[in-house]
Amino acid sequence: MDFISERLLDYANTHSEPIPPLLEALARETHQKVLQPRMLSGPLQGRFLSLLSKLTQPKRILEIGTFTGYATLCLAEGLAEKGELHTIDCNEELVHFQKKYFDKSSYSHQIHQHLGEALTIIPQIKGPFDLVFLDADKKNYANYFDCILPKMTAGGLIISDNVLWSGKVLQGADDNDIETKKLQEFNTKIVADKRVTSVLLPLRDGLTLSRVN
Repeated sequence: MDFISERLLDYANTHSEPIPPLLEALARETHQKVLQPRMLSGPLQGRFLSLLSKLTQPKRILEIGTFTGYATLCLAEGLAEKGELHTIDCNEELVHFQKKYFDKSSYSHQIHQHLGEALTIIPQIKGPFDLVFLDADKKNYANYFDCILPKMTAGGLIISDNVLWSGKVLQGADDNDIETKKLQEFNTKIVADKRVTSVLLPLRDGLTLSRVN
């Protein structure tokens, strides 16, 4: 999923903020015990998410797609003093894994876990949101975007992950490859949407940053 050489990636990681020990432990256990550990945000992306959160100091963060909670904890590092982070996932088997690491962090009282379908849960969570991280099922990216945009603050930031989809977005998608087709449609939709200003960065598997106008 990385589009630069391993040596350059190692150099970038070496010359970025060190990874907190709790996140190193979370990543290690994810690779040992959880299927598809490649879904984990990598060290460089994690530090980038942390920095974006610290720059914006959000009062309310929404994360769609928790997985094992690595990105959740990175985003929580920039929360305002009385801020809240709501994270949604539909995988019941990972709830206790996530909570174990959330409880070990200094943000445990600020993180709220939600289990279920995001399109059902999002309308139930009080906004507005200052920062949203979108990292769930790709076929619903456009639906998630349309659902959260009315609940965003002016100047708020929406971060969409995996938008390069291992380079598949450059290819003509097969009729059965719904995820690639939906991501191609999403990328076209976002850059044309006048309600946001967006830039797609080739960081890891692609991140689009969209600022709400």
